Amino acid sequence: MSTATTNIGLEKKTSKELAQKLNTLLATYQLFYMNVRGFHWNIRGDKFFTLHAKFEELYTDALTKIDEIAERILTLGFTPTHAFSDYIEQSTIVEIRNESKDVVCVQHVLSGLQSLIEIEREVAAVSSEVGDDGTNDLITTYIREQEKLVWMYNAYLK
Repeated sequence: MSTATTNIGLEKKTSKELAQKLNTLLATYQLFYMNVRGFHWNIRGDKFFTLHAKFEELYTDALTKIDEIAERILTLGFTPTHAFSDYIEQSTIVEIRNESKDVVCVQHVLSGLQSLIEIEREVAAVSSEVGDDGTNDLITTYIREQEKLVWMYNAYLK
């Protein structure tokens, strides 16, 4: 194995670019997780039971994905971001505080999912281009799942 390749046989230069994009995705997932966790805790109104459970599903899934993304960054030979201040700086979504209105919470979830998909498509494009099948498989699965969620949350809002 050459010094220009990673332990898994990928070019170090492109793996670094991919790890940077994955760190942006990781940061965005961390904010998405915290936002949805807050919605779960604070939701009020006649949709409480439905949304409380749905938000728990979302944040539990996000937590799993956060771990998978961090481990993929490590697999590529780089360090996952792990300071919350860095997450806030790198995330493409913003921190939402003290929201309890059902429609507003769902709108934020929808917006967050759309942001995640956008970053994931960037990651998928790079990983496909450099032949990183492991990252590509992981990310395209996320995209497929989240596109369905976008459809479902849009249906809820209409």
